[in-house]
Amino acid sequence: MTYIAKPKLHHPTLACNAIGFTRRDYEGKISTLCAGCGHDSISAAIIHACWELSIEPHRVAKLSGIGCSSKTPDYFLGQSHGFNTVHGRMPSVLTGANLANRDLIYLGVSGDGDSASIGIGQFVHAIRRGVNMVYIVENNGVYGLTKGQFSATADQGSMSKKGVANTDAPIDLVGLAMQLGASFVARGFSGDKHQLVPLIKAAIAHRGAAFIDVISPCVAFNNHAGSTKSYEYVREHNDAVNRLDVIEERAPISVAYEPGETVEVQQHDGTTLRLHKLDASHDPTDRVAAMNYVHAHHASGEVVTGLLYVDGDAQDLHQHLNTVAVPLNALSERELSPGAAMLARINAGLR
Repeated sequence: MTYIAKPKLHHPTLACNAIGFTRRDYEGKISTLCAGCGHDSISAAIIHACWELSIEPHRVAKLSGIGCSSKTPDYFLGQSHGFNTVHGRMPSVLTGANLANRDLIYLGVSGDGDSASIGIGQFVHAIRRGVNMVYIVENNGVYGLTKGQFSATADQGSMSKKGVANTDAPIDLVGLAMQLGASFVARGFSGDKHQLVPLIKAAIAHRGAAFIDVISPCVAFNNHAGSTKSYEYVREHNDAVNRLDVIEERAPISVAYEPGETVEVQQHDGTTLRLHKLDASHDPTDRVAAMNYVHAHHASGEVVTGLLYVDGDAQDLHQHLNTVAVPLNALSERELSPGAAMLARINAGLR
């Protein structure tokens, strides 16, 4: 595969943030995802949020699992720490890293297949433990790397590119996160940068488990039956000396709508996504009301976006465990092994 290198030179008129970094200093490699993929819009939102917050890139640790979404950390914050784990195991690796060094900003990026299927147990325990992190799920309802099968978040009754209806009930990661005790829960849309960037900034500033479910349409699997532009039709009517897979370029989907409004977004495959943006009357501090609000609108076929719930007094895993303020990886042997006398005192306190 040929990679195109980004030019290292910056235009002298590029705006700088409070620490003298341009927005380009927060970028990563050139994306290899399908042109127009919503995941790239999420990467751009993360870049913009970190730039506006004047975060030093080396203070960020980005972790991911497997899938299209889990490729994206390579496309933002190229100067930060990064670790790509195995499928569904990102939350436990992030938890261990957070316990070792509490001074970093932890950004976990996953997908609906990575978190709602093989990694759902990992997702559950990381959220309920209150790990101080920003957990972003790039949710497109399909397995993009394996030709678009339904994921566990696909709505019941939704149609695949082959015209097959999904008969399984979906897993609502937003509702699950609130039920598990996440102290910051939000949902965004990859095409709504004006809403998504502030949500990411707020999640970074929050102490505790911050979860953002981002609806990110997959542009690759719109080759439905009956289309003369579909891969299947072309292969059946083509006499070719090679078999090539080509993903046609698509324009990114973007929307702009006011709080309290509902908008219908036409997707590349012809389906319609209905988004409902929270208005000022919504109380994000009431967990039960937020869960009821999401479910009521879901029953009407609407996807609620915005800050759904936040606990301003939340505690994180380090507070729950009463760990020392110094990162554990910075403790000396003397502090980690204080001797027999201290061990005796600890044992005595447990009797």
